[in-house]
Amino acid sequence: MSTRPVARSIGAPFLASDRSALRRVGYAIEAMARPLALAVVIGLLASACSGQPGVPDGARPAPDEPPAWFTDDASAVGLAFVHANGRSGRLLYPEILPPGVALLDFDRDDDLDVFVVQGGPLAPQADGSAPAKAGRLYRNDLTVRRDGGRDVRFVDVTDQSGLLASAYGLGVATGDIDNDGWVDIYLTQFGGSQLYRNNGNGTFTDVTAHSGTGNAGGFGVSAAFVDIDRDGWLDLYVGNNVRYRLDNSTVCPNPAGAPDYCPPQIYGGLPDRLYRNTGGGTFVDVSRAALVGGKFGPALGVSTADFNGDGWMDIFVANDGDDNLLWLNQHDGRFVEAGLTSGVAITAEGKAEASMGVDAGDVDNDGDEDIVIAELTGQGTNLYLNDGAARFTDAGAASGIGPLSLPYTGWGTAWFDYDNDSWLDVLTVNGTIITQEGSRHPFPYDQHKLLLRNLGTGRFESVGPRAGPAFALSESGRGAAFGDIDNDGDVDVVVGNDNGPIRLLRNQVGNRRHWIGVRLAGSGGRDMLGARMAIIRRGQAPLWRRARADGSYASAHDPRVLVGLGSWSEPVAIEVRWPDGRQEAWPDVAVDRWLTLTQGSGR
Repeated sequence: MSTRPVARSIGAPFLASDRSALRRVGYAIEAMARPLALAVVIGLLASACSGQPGVPDGARPAPDEPPAWFTDDASAVGLAFVHANGRSGRLLYPEILPPGVALLDFDRDDDLDVFVVQGGPLAPQADGSAPAKAGRLYRNDLTVRRDGGRDVRFVDVTDQSGLLASAYGLGVATGDIDNDGWVDIYLTQFGGSQLYRNNGNGTFTDVTAHSGTGNAGGFGVSAAFVDIDRDGWLDLYVGNNVRYRLDNSTVCPNPAGAPDYCPPQIYGGLPDRLYRNTGGGTFVDVSRAALVGGKFGPALGVSTADFNGDGWMDIFVANDGDDNLLWLNQHDGRFVEAGLTSGVAITAEGKAEASMGVDAGDVDNDGDEDIVIAELTGQGTNLYLNDGAARFTDAGAASGIGPLSLPYTGWGTAWFDYDNDSWLDVLTVNGTIITQEGSRHPFPYDQHKLLLRNLGTGRFESVGPRAGPAFALSESGRGAAFGDIDNDGDVDVVVGNDNGPIRLLRNQVGNRRHWIGVRLAGSGGRDMLGARMAIIRRGQAPLWRRARADGSYASAHDPRVLVGLGSWSEPVAIEVRWPDGRQEAWPDVAVDRWLTLTQGSGR
């Protein structure tokens, strides 16, 4: 076997029924969060945490600060999308949930395209018609100038693509269902989900009926493609939310007594669904046999990873107001629900919180998958640290993540190393579920984004005010997808706002440090979701990262892996653990570039 990587660089190398079911505490705190008094208290808490007592000065100095770490380039590069949730004044429950977004390379030209779901009026119009609720697909026509600069330009190719959403859009998941090397798209919708097969020529075909993945009677929001049985075919987990119909819709009073959207407990949760891929373009619903012992709640976030280190993919589900679920893979097609015994079902105080966005990643660089979960205003984001065997410790308070996030209701969230210093930071996009008095927005459920920097000491600090004007915007953030839009060696973010414009937060600071970007590929060029990769540097602990498209909230990420290396500029060795259990290594790999490693080409 060759000891050199099979590499393809991209451009030149780069340097319901009872109102008592309201979540009283959470809702009350969110309502209280408007007055100045609580804002001051929370601000003092956040300030105390960000002061980092006990952290030595200069433990991780910030990089030199450019004018803005992130710039909102959406309009400038052709992402002229505005989400419409169809708000009717009837406070219909689905209006509060979308939109999800996706980053994917649908045309295999080595840059990331964008898909965003769309809404519209949920009820028929006066003439009996209902407007199309088609999401939009934007092709990225990235060019690299002679000076190494990047020109990003998006073109709306929805009409010629054949992607026509038939129902009210909520979220999106991506993965190659037939191993032909072309990424396919699954849309979660109120009114029935849809699976679109990529034809490899810029067009898609609706294969929902043939595939058996329509989630009939469900209410999917977040979904994830994951190989549960190590057979080389991506299976599909769909997190269902509530038993809601337009004819059972109700309005609930918020703590101020004003009519508002109801919490999910008013309607009751639905069982999630697990579809096993048969390899012939069809899926079989194995939920009843495979998902053993789970009490399903209103699912909002799904993240897949090998949480107990046994080489088999597990599934974490963030439930809104009920216990979270951790499905541990039993290697025989079955899962056992272990959220409570693993310490992630409820908080250290014994409370089930309003879990929404979620992601898994190695936040403390000890080689296992930790979990971050965005919560309701007044609850605070949760950080669960893994001991490597799926036994978790709630470190939200100790890390500062919990107190710093108290003022916010979080949705899309992910671990990502925004400054490429080798420690995973976290961004959460936020928006309330309680009307904000005094808001200037037509849809008055807006909040600011939250960027928390990992200090490498077990603590985090809030750096949003230093990140650029985009972080001063107050919007109803929902979906967030993470990936390197311009292939310049740092992670950008696409944000979907409920009843508002899409945002492209383009990273202007990350690639000032060293990095390496890797696409982990299998036969036919498919992305190997779930593969784990270690970056080996002499004299330092390995950096473990995972190829994933799931996580966040109702969104899909760049499946490639970008690893920040800080000041490390020498070649590295790369070890990969593939989803089928095989392992390979590539020594002496140059940094500051994107490359592809194909299974079977290492040693």
